[in-house]
Amino acid sequence: MTRFASILALLLLAVPVGAQDAVDVPTPVSEASQEVDESLLVQEMPPTLEDLEIADDAAAIEAAGEIADEAHGDGEGHGADGGGHGAMPPLWLVIPFALLLGMIATGPLFYPHFWHHHYPKVAVSLGLLVAAYYLAVLHDGTAIFHAAEEYFAFIALLGSLYVASGCILIKTDFAGTPRANTILLLVGAVLSNFIGTTGASMLLIRPFMRLNAGRLKAYHIIFFIFIVSNVGGALTPIGDPPLFLGFLRGVPFFWTFVHVWYIWLPTVLLLSVVFYVIDSRNKEVSVRAGAEGAGLDVAPGEIPGSPVVPEAPGVEDVAGVHTPGELEVDLDRTGPNPKQLEIEGKAGFAWLAVVIAAVFIDPKVMPAIEGTVIDLHHFGVPFGIREVIMGAVAFLSYRTANKAILEGNDFNFEPIKEVGFLFIGIFLTMQPALTLIGSFAAGNADALGVSSFYFGTGVLSGVLDNAPTYVSFLSAAMGKFGMDVNDPSMVAAFSEDGYEAFYLQAISVAAVFWGALTYIGNGPNFMVKAIAESSGVDTPSFVGYVVKYSLPILVPIYIVVWFVFFSGYVVPHPEGVESAQTVVEAVRQAPTLVMIRPF
Repeated sequence: MTRFASILALLLLAVPVGAQDAVDVPTPVSEASQEVDESLLVQEMPPTLEDLEIADDAAAIEAAGEIADEAHGDGEGHGADGGGHGAMPPLWLVIPFALLLGMIATGPLFYPHFWHHHYPKVAVSLGLLVAAYYLAVLHDGTAIFHAAEEYFAFIALLGSLYVASGCILIKTDFAGTPRANTILLLVGAVLSNFIGTTGASMLLIRPFMRLNAGRLKAYHIIFFIFIVSNVGGALTPIGDPPLFLGFLRGVPFFWTFVHVWYIWLPTVLLLSVVFYVIDSRNKEVSVRAGAEGAGLDVAPGEIPGSPVVPEAPGVEDVAGVHTPGELEVDLDRTGPNPKQLEIEGKAGFAWLAVVIAAVFIDPKVMPAIEGTVIDLHHFGVPFGIREVIMGAVAFLSYRTANKAILEGNDFNFEPIKEVGFLFIGIFLTMQPALTLIGSFAAGNADALGVSSFYFGTGVLSGVLDNAPTYVSFLSAAMGKFGMDVNDPSMVAAFSEDGYEAFYLQAISVAAVFWGALTYIGNGPNFMVKAIAESSGVDTPSFVGYVVKYSLPILVPIYIVVWFVFFSGYVVPHPEGVESAQTVVEAVRQAPTLVMIRPF
């Protein structure tokens, strides 16, 4: 490993099995194909470090940069005229990203007034700083164009789902209990595969909070993020953005369900059991249950007499939403109160359907639209007709919504505004980290086995956005077998049963599951947090989320997932994949990688 690769290893954040001696797998290139003109090979296959036989570090950096350029972004080739291709950023350019993450973690705790009023300026300024360096120094507009494309797709999807779901009011007389809450989380996990983790989160988070009025705690929000906003959406490309990117690149639509359901089911059930145990220890009673027990006939969805929870620090608008004071019981209104479920604003489901349908309006799904007037990317625009449709849905659904429904959902634009501004900074400042990580993974793919891809994809999906991280590691894994992630036929071949599909399975599971590791690992995480805080829920800080919930709950469960399904100890590996014993031996021979600390 070169000195450069050693430095980049810092970015792997102490992956437990960082340098495995994987079994050499022959690439699917015949001897006859090797005799073809080299110029044709260059056009059909991006060069790997082994093909180039590079001896000096400078040349290795340049080649790794070309591979990394294929590994991040949406890979659609848009903006090719934006400048250089794959220019390697300096390691210090990761500092703005680390600084932004640090301020997201510490701002609400130590300088909430400044952070609440100035986080848009901080996020945008740091993002523009990185963008300016790429354009002025590296002369690389491609990475910034890719970041813009990803951001517009991200915010259009989240924004349209946020507004459309806010136009639907779910009302029920059922009180929040451990059993009822667990059932709702399981329903949300299934639903997220049909309307996406974002759609399911936006639709169910408010009813979930209303059911638990009077007993709502931070752990309710965290487990909602774990199950509904992340792990639940692992079965279909609609479920989570990383899987949709895989679908656009050639992974069959039902591949994920066939290869992941038996990992998804025990993981969701295990998380649900842990939640049930924790929720059972909460002895406080839902305000709704207390009212009905005292004989008060409460309308479905109504919060009688008291705030949902004590107001969170820094939240200033809750007083106008909730009624202060103790619960007052009208003893004259006694009698049976049959349980019922009401859904108002059913037109919102039609808007959600339009958003989901628009997701598939992409040249890679519909080749007929490529290059046509509706293929806006073809004209160098960082968004497409898909994003235009989603923006129109957000505008029209809000303008036509019943105002009483919006008030019943405590609807306001503050959560989507916060997500929008923060992720401008995140998408721009994370580009250097993605490029460095992608080049390291691509340049060292032969030394990385399934376990490294699982933990590498997982950990980095938690601190970077999980969609581009998925593409980076998928590109590196396919390069291990001489394949190109930008060739749909190769992606389809890579997903076929066998040891190659085993790598895709590990990367897919890790990207979706580990996206729950932090608030920024997946788009809905921060959205749910913002909605909860705007309703007065005192949610954990960035660090508190990781220390109190992710590390003691998620990480052990995900290690169990690895041990059972990817280590080879319990479920045997497909023929041709290194065994767990090989992994253990590799770690023993290279202990320094295990001891690497985060930068």
